[in-house]
Amino acid sequence: MQIGMIGLGRMGANMTRRLMRAGHDCVVYAAHPASVERLTAQGATGSASLQQLVTMLSRPRAIWLMVPAAVVDQTIGDLLPLLDAGDIVVDGGNSYYRDDIRRGAELRASGIHYLDVGTSGGVAGLDRGYCLMIGGEDAVVQHLAPVFATLAPGVGAAAPTPGRSRNGSSAEQGYLHCGPHGAGHFVKMVHNGIEYGVMAAYAEGLSILRNANVGKRAGAVDAETTPLRNPELYQYEMDLPEIAEVWRRGSVIGSWLLDLTATALAADPVLAGFHGRVSDSGEGRWTIQAAIDEAVPAPVLSAALYARFSSRGESDFANRVLSAMRRQFGGHVEKAAGEPKAEA
Repeated sequence: MQIGMIGLGRMGANMTRRLMRAGHDCVVYAAHPASVERLTAQGATGSASLQQLVTMLSRPRAIWLMVPAAVVDQTIGDLLPLLDAGDIVVDGGNSYYRDDIRRGAELRASGIHYLDVGTSGGVAGLDRGYCLMIGGEDAVVQHLAPVFATLAPGVGAAAPTPGRSRNGSSAEQGYLHCGPHGAGHFVKMVHNGIEYGVMAAYAEGLSILRNANVGKRAGAVDAETTPLRNPELYQYEMDLPEIAEVWRRGSVIGSWLLDLTATALAADPVLAGFHGRVSDSGEGRWTIQAAIDEAVPAPVLSAALYARFSSRGESDFANRVLSAMRRQFGGHVEKAAGEPKAEA
């Protein structure tokens, strides 16, 4: 099947490669010509502009966008005058589902079909495949089923679910039509919110293990530090790479995220190459907003999002306010960064 791919970053380039491996005809465009040249050398048809990409595609055209959410509207706006009724635009990035509802209606007015596809799989998707969560018209989803089936991991990626009665569903292949416009990115939004929570749980647990030797540390005794009771109970030197490895094998918390964590710890047990400033790309915030609108408690997902804010220094002023209040009401002296803790 022929498809145009706009955006050849980490995800877009590998998705194109996976499609080409299966014999799909890929016409590609990216803002950086070098990205186009790399894919052209591997069998894609390169284009130097959006207009050239559109002219190279047979009608009805199918064009997949893998660009940042902030430039999706601009890209669609640039494409729209070049398209014909019946053409299909797919947004496979991490857009806000509310934007999908608007875009679907706007494109429908011009006779253009629109699909929102939440895409999960990361940089490993080239070989593992991508989990695809799709919103839009059923007929359009069915038309692009060969593309979705190629990108998805396939039935063999997971063992059959015991007791499952709906055998043969596309979900078993790794792609699912979740509902009308916005449904795909809504499901992906919540997927990423869950991801934040799971990642935070692993991070916090491993940090507790890393500090299980706190009873061996000595420091000055003062009124500003809560003393450690029973320091003899915290004398462990935990081997985090080995713990992550054993957790991967038969434990109830095994997952691909744990696999990736084990890989990182095996390379550097103290993760010295990271500063711990954790970004959030929007989906976690949108998930919490949906939870508020639905009156659904989501304390774990909220805490995980706020922890990311804090990691980037967003709580620094609040912490200074706390120190200032303690100074005012009790004359408490703030400890300098790196100052030793109280003696155990």
